[in-house]
Amino acid sequence: MRFELLIAGPCAAESERQLLDTAAQLRDEVCAHGWKLTYFRAGVWKPRSKPDSFEGVGETALSWLAEVQRQYGLAVCTEVMTPKQVEMCLKHDIRALWVGARTCVNPASVQLIADAVKGAPVTIMVKNPMIPDLKLWAGNVERFLNAGVPQVIAVHRGFADSNENIYRNAPRWDIPIDLKVQFPDLPILCDPSHICGHTRWIPQIAQLSLAYGFDGLMMECHVHPEQALSDSGQQLTPKQWAEIIASLSFKTNVPNHELLKQRALLENVDTQLSELLAKRFQIVDEIARIKRDNNLPVVQPQQWQQVRKRYLKPDQDPQFQDFIEQFLKILHFNSIKRQQQ
Repeated sequence: MRFELLIAGPCAAESERQLLDTAAQLRDEVCAHGWKLTYFRAGVWKPRSKPDSFEGVGETALSWLAEVQRQYGLAVCTEVMTPKQVEMCLKHDIRALWVGARTCVNPASVQLIADAVKGAPVTIMVKNPMIPDLKLWAGNVERFLNAGVPQVIAVHRGFADSNENIYRNAPRWDIPIDLKVQFPDLPILCDPSHICGHTRWIPQIAQLSLAYGFDGLMMECHVHPEQALSDSGQQLTPKQWAEIIASLSFKTNVPNHELLKQRALLENVDTQLSELLAKRFQIVDEIARIKRDNNLPVVQPQQWQQVRKRYLKPDQDPQFQDFIEQFLKILHFNSIKRQQQ
């Protein structure tokens, strides 16, 4: 098994040189490995949270994308938020567009874009809305299917989540899986860049999406990520991108695909546990500093009892409760030892 759809390119089009250099390196990598890059991606208009953030070059960059298409034979795609932007993209012969997570929270905006592409020979990629709402995502997909779009692709980029999470956006794998159940013939891509928010976790999320049966990956690549004007921490170099794709394990001899999925999910949870425990010890260090500066005792039994209450619940499985008790003893011992040091 191999991913059928591979999309890569920078978060944003910053200059013509940046796009051409990134495209050239990506083309060389896919040629060297015998792969096919389905689309070269780059955002022309960037919806940002703060008005002083880099919001893209705008229409000027569409000619740069067209040049990438002409020079390197790579089909290109970009994000659209309005019917006017759709019109400009079609004028520059850009026939693959995606609708971003912020736009996808507003069904009226999505419908306007669906009306704008009706009858046009385009591919539309529909990212999940920022909020974990399966109905909203499915409804957005339906709007483009009803418009007769030749190819509609869903893109899982994670969800805004107020709970503690090491990732930029919570994966919530149950939601894209449920979407696939509703639309069995709908290709679904995973966007590890936006789920992770940092390149260090991208290989794991990419592998996990493979285990869940996703059809492809959309990933951010930049010829010089450290110089990127937006989302520099989550962008790979083309070489790093190729190394990750080459490292993915496409297992065909696993007797039980469900077992593979569960093992991949366990690896995902273990990674988060490891990162969160490391973060916890950083907080312990800060608590130790505050206690030292204020001449407070290291051991505070009442506070530790509050911690135990958060972990131990009366309706827990007895075996699990026994494990938690052992875990808490180790945690408390090492926290005290660290504070004393």
